[in-house]
Amino acid sequence: MSHNRQEKIEALGRVIDVLDELRVKCPWDRKQTNASLRPNTIEEVYELSDALLAEDSPNIKKELGDVLLHVLFYSKIGEEKEAFDIADVADTLSNKLIFRHPHVFGDTKAETAHQVELNWEQIKLKEKDGNKSVLSGVPASLPPLIKAYRVQEKAANVGFDWEKPEEVWGKVKEEINEFEAEVEKARTTVPEGEKFVPTAAMQDEYGDVLFALVNAGRLYGLHPDTSLEMTNKKFISRFNYIENAAKAQGKSLKEMTLGEMEELWQEAKSKEV
Repeated sequence: MSHNRQEKIEALGRVIDVLDELRVKCPWDRKQTNASLRPNTIEEVYELSDALLAEDSPNIKKELGDVLLHVLFYSKIGEEKEAFDIADVADTLSNKLIFRHPHVFGDTKAETAHQVELNWEQIKLKEKDGNKSVLSGVPASLPPLIKAYRVQEKAANVGFDWEKPEEVWGKVKEEINEFEAEVEKARTTVPEGEKFVPTAAMQDEYGDVLFALVNAGRLYGLHPDTSLEMTNKKFISRFNYIENAAKAQGKSLKEMTLGEMEELWQEAKSKEV
């Protein structure tokens, strides 16, 4: 079922009215601040992310509502501080969308999504209060895997990129070799009987390997965060299968050999759709 424009406006107006009443009458809602809401906002966005990965439409709808509540709540707090309200938030967004889409609202030409991305980086540099440099718009607090993708993407949008995707594999192999060399160097310097401790050089080279692999995924249209999360879910499912099978046999995982666990791992793989 789809709603017409008036119904959408009325629905948004209703939730604004509900929040306004809660802010006055509910002790919990009344005491919330930007600082107290922030951790909950982060959690809500991650819950939305889970629903999106699962293609779970009912939960996507639910989690979008939770995220919308936080947008409205911050706007309400801004209104109480006489700084801004939800109308200012919406107007600011509308103005930004129009300014950043001159190929729609102006005379600029952009026939492909990539051309739009190239235009965006130049537009952001020209905006009042906009980015002072190409990479300055990447939030410092982004998770490192996502941050690596974004800085590479932004650099690519101004021409700093491989000419052909397949060229990246030489860099990936180079970084793996350098990491292996540092591991071997560290291993051979550990006195007999002492615990192996990773070196700063190993960490540096390992980071380079991850960065190069993120770059490879980007060049082939794969997002590292989504790809890794899918693998996480796959590993958890298979490992849970091993654990449950061990319990069914009256064993703990510590009592099983690696060979027995590997056999169950392959069995779990064979049962996947």
